[in-house]
Amino acid sequence: MDREPGRFLKSRREAATPAECGVLTGPRRRVRGLRREEVAQLAGISVEYYIRLEQGRARGPSPEVLDALARTLRLDDVERGHLHDLAAARPARPPSARRVRPELRQLLAKMDRVPALVVDHRLDVVAWNALSAQLFFDFETAPDRNLARFCLLDPASRELFPDWHDVARATVGQLRLIAARYATDQALATLIGELTLRSETFRTLWSGQVVQQRTHGRKRFRHPVAGELTLRFENFELPDLSGQRLIMFTAEPGSPSEPALDLLAHWAA
Repeated sequence: MDREPGRFLKSRREAATPAECGVLTGPRRRVRGLRREEVAQLAGISVEYYIRLEQGRARGPSPEVLDALARTLRLDDVERGHLHDLAAARPARPPSARRVRPELRQLLAKMDRVPALVVDHRLDVVAWNALSAQLFFDFETAPDRNLARFCLLDPASRELFPDWHDVARATVGQLRLIAARYATDQALATLIGELTLRSETFRTLWSGQVVQQRTHGRKRFRHPVAGELTLRFENFELPDLSGQRLIMFTAEPGSPSEPALDLLAHWAA
């Protein structure tokens, strides 16, 4: 998997707004984003060195240089971390496959009014409760439980997610983050290769260097029984270095989604 920071830097340079980066422009400017010379000057590095970075000919940029570039390009914390992952001399070792702890499975079973599931770093669903299976799909009988494949390859996902394009973008952004961090993960590389071959949406978003990490937010669902639901989600990384994350969904108190989720809970009971 490609871990060169040059492509990512170029994409962010071209997407940057000169005025927000402190660059004065005139009405005749035709360059999209920032010029390489402008980035180098703002970051305090030589133009030649920055060009080599973008072209993948410079090795081992220091953390100070990476932070200077992140500030210049107005990268957020997720993008800054991604840039450091791309430039790391050695990728992190992928989390080893671990079984979900019995105590965590018991916790999921007790949460009968809250859809909850556990995913690994490749977005494979490794544990779930009955209500999350009703909200998404039957994980027990599904031939594949990977949420990226479901989103990008299964037509049913477009029915389930009214904001499908936003969900697809977040999914690809998460995979790109993880691919940079765990570049030696062959199973992850196989997944990305499959999505590249089979999904035009994936190819477009992947080439755009999109990176995202959604720790919380709102997601809309269109359910055949409960109707449309807007649920808040919280995404917790488990502290055991397993790469697993616990995701839970709740309805806003007093919202139309609250009784709809209650109906779904009774249906799943």
